[in-house]
Amino acid sequence: MLNQNLKLNPKIFSVQDESALGGNVEKMSTRVGFGEGLVLAADQNKNVVGLCADLTESTQMKKFAERYPERFVQVGVAEQNLVTVASGMAAMGKIPFAASYAIFNPGRNWEQIRTTICINNYPVKIIGSHAGVSVGPDGSTHQALEDIALMRVLPNMQVFSPCDAIETKKITLAIAKNNMPSYMRLYRNEIPVITTEETPFEIGKAQIFYNPPITAKVGIIATGSLVYNAILTAQKFAEKGIAVKVLNISTIKPIDTESIINLAKETKAIITAEEHQVIGGLGSAVAEILAEKFPVPIEFVGIKDQFGQTGTPKELEKYYKLGIENIEKAIESIIARKE
Repeated sequence: MLNQNLKLNPKIFSVQDESALGGNVEKMSTRVGFGEGLVLAADQNKNVVGLCADLTESTQMKKFAERYPERFVQVGVAEQNLVTVASGMAAMGKIPFAASYAIFNPGRNWEQIRTTICINNYPVKIIGSHAGVSVGPDGSTHQALEDIALMRVLPNMQVFSPCDAIETKKITLAIAKNNMPSYMRLYRNEIPVITTEETPFEIGKAQIFYNPPITAKVGIIATGSLVYNAILTAQKFAEKGIAVKVLNISTIKPIDTESIINLAKETKAIITAEEHQVIGGLGSAVAEILAEKFPVPIEFVGIKDQFGQTGTPKELEKYYKLGIENIEKAIESIIARKE
């Protein structure tokens, strides 16, 4: 059942057509949550500034630019310049949010992020929109499937992968205050709203979203858009009498090691789920922890060393085996391995 303590969206299971992955549940793009959160952060702190690489509307930074034009810089199609200017502004006491598509930011300007932001430990906020295969028709050249890996390897950098628009807004407000280099990935397409305004959020803390009343046989550790698929899968198994627990990881770095180990100790079997390369992503992060602290069988749902391609989000979810049926197969496989 849903963790009642977290005050999650009660409409999560209002699914009339299961193939639609959501039926009646509200849906919203995470980039909308960022746009709303950035304005709120700027309302609270006059040092919050925004920079964009000619994608103001696409990244939802338009609202900020309209409200605070004197605090907004349109850099143009120059992503390396985007983050170096942001670094200079941070050195002068500002809190810059630098936004573009994730394939360009951090994909194109990684070295500048490393050298001018992370080495100096400046509190620049890198916002990578249109991440994952669900960007769909834009094709492989614009589908950032490696951004988490690129950013979590950098010393000083915090990395965030929100599960919905409301959590995105909360992360935006939190990183405006964390005084650290930070990266957050966003989705273009609308995804189900899982949390509510009352759902707590804290940097570095994972949350059990689906918490069966009995000891779970499998733990799913999910991030971003696949958290919803993980919850629906856990519900399906609950109807079969098999307890599956779902842990939402929205802070990839610093990751909640304690929650991951506790889940592994309870279930003795872990599945990770992400719309990102398994190599270097959440799957790798979880495997690194468990290999050292508490080894258990692991199955990985995610992109398996492939580039994306053109297609609708639904087509790509099916092709890259990111759907509910794929998480189901992973659960069945890992239960068989345990037995």
